Amino acid sequence: MIRRAALPALAALLLAVGAGPAQAAGYRYWSFWDRAGGHWTYATQGPSTARPDDGDVQGFRFAVSEDSGDATRPRGTAEFAAICAQTPAREGSKRVALVLDFGTAADAPSGETPPERRTACARVDDAATTADALALVAKPLRYDTNALLCAIAGYPRTGCGEAVADGQPDEQPAEEPDGQPAADRPAKDSGPSVGLITGGALVAVLGAAAVWQARRRRDGE
Repeated sequence: MIRRAALPALAALLLAVGAGPAQAAGYRYWSFWDRAGGHWTYATQGPSTARPDDGDVQGFRFAVSEDSGDATRPRGTAEFAAICAQTPAREGSKRVALVLDFGTAADAPSGETPPERRTACARVDDAATTADALALVAKPLRYDTNALLCAIAGYPRTGCGEAVADGQPDEQPAEEPDGQPAADRPAKDSGPSVGLITGGALVAVLGAAAVWQARRRRDGE
């Protein structure tokens, strides 16, 4: 009798645990953005392969995010005419306006203080990549062995895309600081959820219960 009552109780417990929210980790990294039509969009290429045109505006933001759909945009205004006002056009070269947003104290690694957001106008060769433009105006840069951009202008001093435990403060404004509404974000991508794991355990428990009940009936015949 005790054994028969314990099985439904255990199944109910697993269901209750499985109904809880999944815990997900974020990552602390520099995200890369393109500016068009007054809006930021997550870049589809990395800075080492993207080749902007003269007059383009691109941005970098350091923050804690789960994935590209959750990433935090650069803050402030970002107009090419203002950023590159003192950099006239020149034949054989192009001008790229860069916005460098070092993020907030909440997103900073322990013991570090983010520099103030700044902009820069890089004049580079026509064939230059965004990484070339960035290297011209924001040294020192730091990359990992997989060519992931780890630091801009020496920030942060250490670390590169490290995981951050769920629950750390993270800035996610409902509206862009330059007045543009934030775009709807897709569902966040994460690893196996607690619900998935406990759901599998529940299937195992119910299967064991069914086997036990079948054997009990056969023994009583």
